[in-house]
Amino acid sequence: MNAMDKAIFEKRRRELMQQMGGGLALIPTAPVRNRNRDINYPFRPDSDFYYLTHFPEPEACAVLVPGRPHGEFILFCRECNPEKEIWDGRRAGLDGARELYGADDAFPIDDIDDILPGLLENREKVFCSMGRHPEFDAKLMEWVNEVRAKSRNGVSAPGEFVDLNHLLHEMRLFKRPEEIRLMKRAAKVSAQAHRRAMQACRPGLMEYEIEAELLYEFKKGGSQSPAYPPIVGGGANSCILHYTENAAELKAGDMLLIDAGAEIDGYAADVTRSFPVNGKFSAEQRAVYEIVLAAQLAAIEQVRAGKHWNEPHETAVRILIDGLMQLGLLNGSTDQLLETGAYKRFYMHRTGHWLGLDVHDVGDYKLHDTWRLLEPGMVMTVEPGLYIAAGDPAIPPGFWNTGIRIEDDVLVTRDGNEVLSRDAPKAVDDIEALMKG
Repeated sequence: MNAMDKAIFEKRRRELMQQMGGGLALIPTAPVRNRNRDINYPFRPDSDFYYLTHFPEPEACAVLVPGRPHGEFILFCRECNPEKEIWDGRRAGLDGARELYGADDAFPIDDIDDILPGLLENREKVFCSMGRHPEFDAKLMEWVNEVRAKSRNGVSAPGEFVDLNHLLHEMRLFKRPEEIRLMKRAAKVSAQAHRRAMQACRPGLMEYEIEAELLYEFKKGGSQSPAYPPIVGGGANSCILHYTENAAELKAGDMLLIDAGAEIDGYAADVTRSFPVNGKFSAEQRAVYEIVLAAQLAAIEQVRAGKHWNEPHETAVRILIDGLMQLGLLNGSTDQLLETGAYKRFYMHRTGHWLGLDVHDVGDYKLHDTWRLLEPGMVMTVEPGLYIAAGDPAIPPGFWNTGIRIEDDVLVTRDGNEVLSRDAPKAVDDIEALMKG
């Protein structure tokens, strides 16, 4: 981390502390999770913690104390330990916490029970994210009770617990230039992975072989890991929204739906493409695909400053309904089908979500019970779809087992929007040309 990087995170902490107005904020990182016996899952820092510190190691907690004479940013972390570092990798240690990550003070994480209660003394309120890490919540109450026990000595304990999410998540909703650069990288790497998958796909391969192509491209592009478990679903599996088994054989005549995004320095991409396994759309597949694509393009047009959050969804749903009626898969009027929700048989999810450090990123969608207006710096996905399962005798078999979703990552700009994942082909002719080679 260079000096400019440290300044970025210092600025974020300062902005948060100005909003706090006093008190003390506690932001622990994520706990280490056991996979089996003595093997743990790969560690990823808590997103709020990482947003404020950039500190990548486990067993750490940030404390922000506005106005503290000896420094406002305290970091509890692991000490350097040459013996353990041989096995588990290098540690920043207390010196690294200060020099590399900008902590004003650093203490061993093993000493937090001795030091933290003292920091809580005579503080009116504590800012924290209650409920995210129950084990940490329990420790916090132990520390507060320890302070309460000193009341006869004139020491007061915090009397107010304030939800930190309200302040911090609103900050995270608006992406700064350094965040946008990372999200553009993640989207570009993801788009290249989807291109690779299209080029590699052919009947007879297994879904996991296509997943392997995606993961190769992610790593090649500098991604530390996928932003979420990739979905690679062919045929009937394309109609399962969160399908992750990725274990079936790909067959000619089937559609393949891939929902996969890379993560770069914590920031996620979230991209979905759907295409025929054999590289050529059937008439029915093309008809459904063009409806979804038209809905997505129209929804993206609604992603601009001054529009409210739900306008892309409303736009997409109307186009999907009209298209389904034209295909004879729905009957009635658009308004009637909207009111009854009959379309949800084929389209059961919303058209997007916030995107950032979390795939389903933080930030309120409504303010005072009203859909919030989009503003520059917000990033969202736009991902309409149609899913037509097999078995309904009223639906022509040519439509059966056709799951199609098209998803892009879209940045709200001052004069419109920018599609970050635009390098992944989505026009029918472009997909067929790429797969043909």
